[in-house]
Amino acid sequence: MVDIIHPAAQKGFHVAAALYQQVRPNYPQEIVQWLQQDLGLDATSQLLDLGAGTGKFLDSLSQVSSHVFAVEPVAAMLEQLKLKHPHVQAHQATTEQLPLPTMSMDAVLCAQSFHWFANQDSLKAIHQVLKVQASLGLVWNQRDETVRWVKALADLLAGYEADTPRFHSHQWKQVFQDQHLFQFIDLKTFAHSQRGRVEDVVSKRLLSTSFVAAMSTEQQQQLKQQFEDIVFQHTGLSADDQIEFPYLTYAYHYRKI
Repeated sequence: MVDIIHPAAQKGFHVAAALYQQVRPNYPQEIVQWLQQDLGLDATSQLLDLGAGTGKFLDSLSQVSSHVFAVEPVAAMLEQLKLKHPHVQAHQATTEQLPLPTMSMDAVLCAQSFHWFANQDSLKAIHQVLKVQASLGLVWNQRDETVRWVKALADLLAGYEADTPRFHSHQWKQVFQDQHLFQFIDLKTFAHSQRGRVEDVVSKRLLSTSFVAAMSTEQQQQLKQQFEDIVFQHTGLSADDQIEFPYLTYAYHYRKI
């Protein structure tokens, strides 16, 4: 079975599911317009949120259509999703086990997730459930590393990533080489921010990162202090102070061939 859950995701997202739901940023409102205008989706569209996590992207999808299905392999994440979105049809499954009929979806959306299952088996499974010329949308919220203190945090985290799949490695793009299932259409980028206390939108947000959440409590507390030290050194802001954490949202549009 190719679609095995990476250990960092299996353990980290299991223990940090509630934290993930609490501290992860939402998506900018421009994403709703992107879904409607670029992907051509409307109130009649059948949509699949694949790798749905705790359901963060469902707030955007529900503004487009009420016909939304969610698939998430980690049980603890799925529990959080069901608490927040009890009316969404949600299933625990991997891409190899999609509980949907062939050619039934107008779009498959992977928000903050595709890098975890970027392989040919996943592409084939997604291709199978999509209607003719339907869309695959890949969306990521990424920290804006053009800001110095954000880059300093990213550099610290990079030392702990090991082999954890990450968006910024761009290794996920390799799955689209030498294949005849999907055609790249375009990429849109949107800037936004998350406002809150440094402890919440910086420290706890970074503690919800898969490979950090999988660490021991002692290691996490040491990193939390380092996160807050970096913010203070660059901004003069302490854990209880308000801060704007800048993000860039990347939205990739592929179309089924």
